Amino acid sequence: MAKLESTFKNMVLVLTGITIFAAVALGSVYSLTKEPIAASKKAKQENAIKEVLPEFDRLDAEELISLEGFEAPFVLYKAYKGDEFVGAAVQSYSGNGFSGEIKVMVGFDPEGAIVNYSVLEQKETPGLGTKMADWFKTEKGKQDIRGKNPEINNLTVSKDGGEVDAITAATISSRAFLETIRYAYSAYRQDYDAASGATEKTDSVTLNQ
Repeated sequence: MAKLESTFKNMVLVLTGITIFAAVALGSVYSLTKEPIAASKKAKQENAIKEVLPEFDRLDAEELISLEGFEAPFVLYKAYKGDEFVGAAVQSYSGNGFSGEIKVMVGFDPEGAIVNYSVLEQKETPGLGTKMADWFKTEKGKQDIRGKNPEINNLTVSKDGGEVDAITAATISSRAFLETIRYAYSAYRQDYDAASGATEKTDSVTLNQ
């Protein structure tokens, strides 16, 4: 086979061919992984809803709650045991983490007290900010936020005059985490009447109990 002459034109052709091949390969990988990643996220979300709420057998259609000053809505799921409202889970977020956005699922009982929480996404420092997954539900000192009501309790870190012990050496991460909790409560207490423009109902959510 004749050797390609090393000219500018030939180099451009070769580089173009390599670029097209790489683009096709990346597209194929994306297509193969898109659905499994989406399914994994959905499963994590469903498990988080179950983890943060009292026992339930039915969820209303999810509601998108808009809060003033936030671009993205907060997602709320009302839960029922039979016909009795037992609480709601709110998917909340804060962009003020040490390493970026933190997403958390928070469960509230009908009176507004925190049932539990589950961290959905975070990129905090391993061994420091990542401790938020368990720190704020550990019965030690003033760490545990479960059972507290953001309307009654000052859910900020002790350093800022609040009632909660920050993660050791991770005050910024702790502040951001507690922001997600307060934002979640604000969404929970919003008027759910769609006519007010505060909420937008989407397709119903089905969970495997």
